[in-house]
Amino acid sequence: MDSTSEEKLRHDIVARCRELDASGLNRGSSGNVSARAGDAMLITPSAVPAGDLDPGLIARMPLDGGGGWEGPMKPSSEWRFHLDLMRARPDVGAIVHTHAPYSTILAIARRPIPAIHYMIAAFGGPDIRCAGYATYGTAELSAQVVTAMEGRNGCLMANHGMLVAGANLTRTTWLAHELEALAHQYYHALLIGGGDVLTDAQVAETAVSFAGYGVNERKV
Repeated sequence: MDSTSEEKLRHDIVARCRELDASGLNRGSSGNVSARAGDAMLITPSAVPAGDLDPGLIARMPLDGGGGWEGPMKPSSEWRFHLDLMRARPDVGAIVHTHAPYSTILAIARRPIPAIHYMIAAFGGPDIRCAGYATYGTAELSAQVVTAMEGRNGCLMANHGMLVAGANLTRTTWLAHELEALAHQYYHALLIGGGDVLTDAQVAETAVSFAGYGVNERKV
């Protein structure tokens, strides 16, 4: 990736972080965003609120490294599951992790989201799994996340929050909003008895028509 493309990607990461903060999916310095940049990963720095982010503060980490980084600030304490997921999933170009309210409520309850709405097809299967709990920033948490994300584009993280992954930052940010919408719907459906759940066949049928559905990288 040339320097111009990487600089654009850094600006886009900052813009996405501010969007997530303004929409309420994140608050303060919680959550983190990363993007694939050739043979490296760009990721938000540790403990910097979205409003204070600057493209020059984004850390750069080699994908084949063991945690080494370049930049004026250390990478997010959650860098490990970003790096491990990108290594395990060549299709992943960007990752968004947030503490969105309804997703986090369900994660605290350790309750996966079933197919309560056809939009779940955008996540690769008939449910949103909940990854098992482990201390933030650890290899144990990363292993839980990578497992929960097998065949999926999003998961909950027990007592923590949510994570989504996609081909690029535009689509991945869209998935973050869609996952929080599903969590919001499921939480309220539970209050009135739970609702009906779509069958695996119904979700699979929707997935076929979802080819190319949703937002992708914006043309500039």
